[in-house]
Amino acid sequence: MKSEMAETMNFQVTGLGLDKMKLDSPQSFLEQEEVEEAEDGQLLEPEAWRTYVERRNTLQEFLTSDLSPHLLKRHHARMELLKKCSYYIEILPKHLALGDQNPLVLPTTMFQLIDPWKFQRMKKVGAAQTKIQLLLLGDLLEQLDHGRSELDALLESPDPRPFLAGWGLVEQRLADLSAVMDSFLAMMVPGRLHVKHRLVSDIGATKIPHIRLMLSTKMPVMFDRKESVAHQDWVSLRWFVTIQQAVPEQFELRYKLLDPRTQQECMQCGIIPVAACAFDIRNLLPNRAYKFTVKRAESYTLVYEPWRDSLTLHTRPGTPEGPAPSRLGKLGPSLIAPSER
Repeated sequence: MKSEMAETMNFQVTGLGLDKMKLDSPQSFLEQEEVEEAEDGQLLEPEAWRTYVERRNTLQEFLTSDLSPHLLKRHHARMELLKKCSYYIEILPKHLALGDQNPLVLPTTMFQLIDPWKFQRMKKVGAAQTKIQLLLLGDLLEQLDHGRSELDALLESPDPRPFLAGWGLVEQRLADLSAVMDSFLAMMVPGRLHVKHRLVSDIGATKIPHIRLMLSTKMPVMFDRKESVAHQDWVSLRWFVTIQQAVPEQFELRYKLLDPRTQQECMQCGIIPVAACAFDIRNLLPNRAYKFTVKRAESYTLVYEPWRDSLTLHTRPGTPEGPAPSRLGKLGPSLIAPSER
């Protein structure tokens, strides 16, 4: 239904004839804008001119409030953030709202009642629904950008007569763009997952619980690029989540040596489970580049995770008295507990 709305609202304003006119001889004692207004006024009767000014002000107010460049820039930033988020299925009793779940309200027996094969299928449906939602959001945002450009061009027209003649189309365009904005804002929040089949298998006399599935969003995990630093043979890594979860999260840290030169150096890589937002890795090779990635640990309810943050750090050169790089490679990286600072 939303895709049909997006297609319906995506139209072009035609027939306005907004060809720009040159002002060959502006008066020397007036600014350019005053000259244009003075000449425009000569093209219309006083009543028509007042109508033109009122309608022009209406259009300007819409562009500075409902569709301002600052607002569109903020929506683009939010859109980029959504592309980096992780998306999950939340299983809720029908009487609970999203975010109210906790281990006491939702015991693990809830998952035991759900058919695992059906749940895996619903995860695929959730991933598809999330991808479609992100595509629709991008399409709606593109319509808002295009609409803003159209209306800007309309304001720049030096001849007020086409503006007045096509005002009915302009009003319709303003209404449609407002509807597009409403749809965009409503779609920014993941909603209910559409379920066509029962997830709970027939369990005989046991009462089947009333559950519903929702798509939820978790903010991306990102490296702290100021606090993550490389030393001669070790690195100190820090990362954060914009909105911290109430329950401590588990993360997966990966690292690997870039451009290994020997078979032994190819072993300079690993996957590390971490239960904090900081970790140090030692016994790395001096004066070499390493790539690190971080993300949340795999979850049974994860349906879509299109992005993970990565960071490349270059260890410092070794001192002449220090051990040879080949010896460091044989030792292999060592891991130490997350820093307490």
